[in-house]
Amino acid sequence: MIKNPVKKEQLVKWVLVTFALSSLLFLFLIFIFILFEGLPLFHKIGLKNIILGFKWAPTKGSFGIFPMIVSSFLVTFGALIIGAPMGLSCAIYLAEYSGKRLKMFLKPALELLAGIPSVVYGFLGVVYIVPIIRDYIGGSGFSLLATSIILGIMILPTVISISFDALMSVPKTYREGSFAMGATKWQTIHKVVIPAAKSGILASFILGMGRAIGETMAVIMIAGNALRIPSSILDPLRTLTGNIALELAYATGDHRLGLFSTGIVLLVIIMILNYIANFGIKRKM
Repeated sequence: MIKNPVKKEQLVKWVLVTFALSSLLFLFLIFIFILFEGLPLFHKIGLKNIILGFKWAPTKGSFGIFPMIVSSFLVTFGALIIGAPMGLSCAIYLAEYSGKRLKMFLKPALELLAGIPSVVYGFLGVVYIVPIIRDYIGGSGFSLLATSIILGIMILPTVISISFDALMSVPKTYREGSFAMGATKWQTIHKVVIPAAKSGILASFILGMGRAIGETMAVIMIAGNALRIPSSILDPLRTLTGNIALELAYATGDHRLGLFSTGIVLLVIIMILNYIANFGIKRKM
């Protein structure tokens, strides 16, 4: 039993530091493992042939993932087009219009969307979204459009939560000064509050993009998994995450290394998006 308060405080400090460093250690080990498995193929095939290659046929020595990179960004931007306006609108309503009781109910309810398993979103997409697109718009239904809709819903908790915090961090004096100048509530929100919170709102969009580009199960279920660049929103596609999940179970040799190389590309993309988002948050602060 430690009786000295100073020593006890130091012990607690070092315990917390140990846990914090262990989290960083796990991240570092994952990063090293993926690099160790994926870099040999980059050296053997060439960075250009992998990233800019159009043909994915690992059994024949073709490891081009460019169509999957393009498809990943297309579904991500599609999700952002759908989810960003919805999420920002919800955040504005929660921050500026809803009462205290309604806010206490709505915010946790919206954040519960993040706790729904992705396979449930994929199942709902297969049962409802895909048939609607197939029957009323055209195509097979398994498409860029269906994937974007589902991912747009899935990024809502991220966009709403961070945008709400950004809007609430705007000082009340900004709003009071705008009202004193004769502006309406919407003019104040549009001209004063949103510009003041734009860095945090932008960060929420970028983190939502990171969430969408890293999604796997729901994408596999509704994307159609075609190895080509979609020429319309009704075409099927395959993303980087979908490619890894679909083929890793039976891949061997260079095929397996090719999937780890795909993971490296995906990891770099997500790290860049997170860095940009953190930079935006720091600017807001």
